[in-house]
Amino acid sequence: MISANNVTLRVGKKALFEDVNIKFTEGNCYGLIGANGAGKSTFLKILSGQLEPTKGDVSITPGERLSFLQQDHFKYDEYPVLDTVIMGNARLYEIMKEKEVIYAKEDFTDEDGIKASELEAEFATMNGWEAESDAASLLNGLGIDTELHYKYMKDLTGPEKVKVLLAQALFGNPDILLLDEPTNHLDLDAIAWLEEFLINFDNTVIVVSHDRYFLNKVCTQIADIDYGKIQLYAGNYDFWYESSQLLIRQMKEANKKKEEKIKELQEFISRFSANASKSKQATSRKRALEKIQLDEIKPSSRKYPYIDFRPNREIGNEVLTVEGLSKTIDGEKILDNISFTLGHDDKVAFVGSNELAKTVLFKILIGEMEPDEGTYKWGVTTSQAYFPKDFGGEFDKDYTITEWLTQYSENKDVTYVRGFLGRMLFSGEDGVKRLTVLSGGEKVRCLLSKMMISGANVLLLDEPTNHLDMEAITALNTGLIKFKGVLLFTSRDHQIVQTTANRIMEIVPGGHLIDKITTYDEYLESDEMARKRQTYSVQTEDED
Repeated sequence: MISANNVTLRVGKKALFEDVNIKFTEGNCYGLIGANGAGKSTFLKILSGQLEPTKGDVSITPGERLSFLQQDHFKYDEYPVLDTVIMGNARLYEIMKEKEVIYAKEDFTDEDGIKASELEAEFATMNGWEAESDAASLLNGLGIDTELHYKYMKDLTGPEKVKVLLAQALFGNPDILLLDEPTNHLDLDAIAWLEEFLINFDNTVIVVSHDRYFLNKVCTQIADIDYGKIQLYAGNYDFWYESSQLLIRQMKEANKKKEEKIKELQEFISRFSANASKSKQATSRKRALEKIQLDEIKPSSRKYPYIDFRPNREIGNEVLTVEGLSKTIDGEKILDNISFTLGHDDKVAFVGSNELAKTVLFKILIGEMEPDEGTYKWGVTTSQAYFPKDFGGEFDKDYTITEWLTQYSENKDVTYVRGFLGRMLFSGEDGVKRLTVLSGGEKVRCLLSKMMISGANVLLLDEPTNHLDMEAITALNTGLIKFKGVLLFTSRDHQIVQTTANRIMEIVPGGHLIDKITTYDEYLESDEMARKRQTYSVQTEDED
């Protein structure tokens, strides 16, 4: 068990947390939620001991081991991948290194023998002989191929490093597991594996995530941070939302009844306070009136943007025809003879672990990259808006956000343009913010404003939920469901894919395409999909 006792954290004059008392018990997975800036990551740092609170303390049941997901992706660059995972259990790794030093001695003494024997006993107690196989199992589950296990961390890509650090946090069955955004940079297959791991994990888990589907799958309780307090709710994310909304409604209804009672008492007092025969009753009602206290209902600190993509033109029957597209990058076949046709009702989710292939396809379709072979043709009634995964170049000009968005709008009226920014929570002075000072989340909201103002009837979105908070993701999900045009998108958010897409495409290893008209959940359950994946995998190995 881990608990926070009267924890307060002040940053300058502002109290981020105020007298927080909460216990996290064994066998539960807690989803720590709250608006951006509420202090979710900060609270995890306090629990893990990385940050000292201004007041109060954190206590852990004696003898229990705490593990947390490292955020520094370069910290272990000089270590092999397997060693990095095993470091998740610091004492076990320390024993392994001590043993190596002792056994490497040329003048092995009796004292060394005694020490080695003690270390071996402790090593066996900690299941040390299974350490490498356990670490390898975690890595394989997350999609890190065996051939990478003995490479150095510096030789891995960014997403691969993220998976290794996650395996490190999970390694050795920690008693308390703290995970800050563990699904970031994971493909949907790795997320599904992590979900199953946490569902079967028997100890205490506290996780911060913007992935609603993930929280619904793994959480048994929700810890909601709002206005410096943390409120526990039993159940998953959806249950929290329903419960919190119900609580607010009940408080409002209770206040309404109290207000009606107050009005009734005030009218009686006003009418009969000067009447001698009624004076006792009036006095009694005054006392009753003084006892009535309205419940304080604070508005939530959460803010939801309004995302509404409205096409300027209805789309025709001919949308997009792709024939024989192929692309090789750095000697690797990314796309191999891909062909498909889109209809005017298609909402296509591109899924699978090959992120580069999806991004390359989108760049070809939007005209930013040329294919090696093949053609594509957009219908004459179509207009496209594109959300790139890497959008750094969009914001390297010295503009205000209003100036930046105006250049993409046919209507140059400042009030009109600011209306679209206002929907994305840029109000008042925010309109004169410079592009150079925007956060990742603010840049994404600007790009979504650009897509809304375009009036396009075909949207291509490559991982649009990166950097967004839960509220913005929910608003985006609603906007995509309501959109009356054609969608091509990638997303690690299972709920967005499941609720939005009516057609699933996966570019599998070797650059081949699986194309099915189905929901995402049905696609995952498809035996045919599994067989095709295996077939393509074998074909690729044969070609190699």
